[in-house]
Amino acid sequence: MNKVLNPFSPGAGTPPPELAGRQHILEKAKIMFERLKAGRSEKSFLLVGLRGVGKTVLLNEISRISEESGYKSIFVEAHERKSLSSLLLPPLRQLLFQLDRIENISKKVKRGFSVLKSFMNGVKMKVNDIEISLDIDPEVGTADSGDIESDLPALLVAIAEAALDRNTAVAIIIDELQYLSEQEMSALIMAIHKVSQKQLPLALVGAGLPQLVGLTGKSKSYAERLFDFPRIGPLEKKDAIAALRGPAEEQNVEITDDALTEIMSQTQGYPYYLQEWGYQAWNLAEKTPIDLSTIKLATEESIRRLDESFFRVRFDRLTPREKEYLHSLAVLGDGVQRSGEIADKLKVSQQSIAPIRNSLIKKGMIYSPAYGDTDFTVPLFGAFLKRVMLNKKI
Repeated sequence: MNKVLNPFSPGAGTPPPELAGRQHILEKAKIMFERLKAGRSEKSFLLVGLRGVGKTVLLNEISRISEESGYKSIFVEAHERKSLSSLLLPPLRQLLFQLDRIENISKKVKRGFSVLKSFMNGVKMKVNDIEISLDIDPEVGTADSGDIESDLPALLVAIAEAALDRNTAVAIIIDELQYLSEQEMSALIMAIHKVSQKQLPLALVGAGLPQLVGLTGKSKSYAERLFDFPRIGPLEKKDAIAALRGPAEEQNVEITDDALTEIMSQTQGYPYYLQEWGYQAWNLAEKTPIDLSTIKLATEESIRRLDESFFRVRFDRLTPREKEYLHSLAVLGDGVQRSGEIADKLKVSQQSIAPIRNSLIKKGMIYSPAYGDTDFTVPLFGAFLKRVMLNKKI
């Protein structure tokens, strides 16, 4: 087997050789972009799912689709230690410069720059300790209050109006939305609401962990009427098989049915893990077909690699108390567990460990599917914790 020709590509946001089982999401994006550009109303949408389901891959593909539809797109990743303003301002500034380079002077684009300058003055914007400059007078009294819930809607409306004047549209794509504060999420929702009311050509597509739905609802009660929330989960069996068998067959390599069944059993259909198992199986196989014995070896190598990187990176961010909490969750078994049972396992009260639980939710390690319930955001992470515990490496 030629390792150079290995078609599988495990990685953070790395596009798989075949984007199986997600065509309905991509079609939804195409329709939204075309309707908004034509002046028709259409909901923006936020993808919701666990780690490893391919949300970032989908966002990258949606960004490409937006540009094919004639949009100017920006793609940012939210971060727990960065403000929404610091994420959006540099790419929005660049976007306005792109609109300004189009033939003829546009008063709407010039106004967009003025409102952007006002917004920057309001938040006293710096990136990496370097102040962002813009050689234009601000529009005093617009988007300069320093209150993001008031200022961001005015800014995005001005940018959308500039895009309309240039006969184009804007796509704002944001990954890891669960890291936004409640106030930032509220400001973003209010901005999209204002843009939607004016039927301006600006779309928001975002993605985040399952707690994103609760965050949007808590920020603004009308969020559920403003956005759709497509759930992105593991692939169905036929799509998972297509994601593995299709790329292999293009290289004249077969995978036996038994081998595919074993991969499904080990990965539970999660796209990231499918790529990992496929990658290792290809490298370990001596010839076609890839059979069950090869997959068993691939499982050992895949788990070793996940333990050393994908899982370990997340584990090393935890405090000792957070590790204890997650251990107890893992030991209780797979799936959703009651918070009270975790507290009982730790022999403490629910109230005393509530701050730890909240910290783990903010870090994106766990989420609450329903009140009082807790589950991992990273599939197979519980098994990792039990392996680490067994080896007494904590």
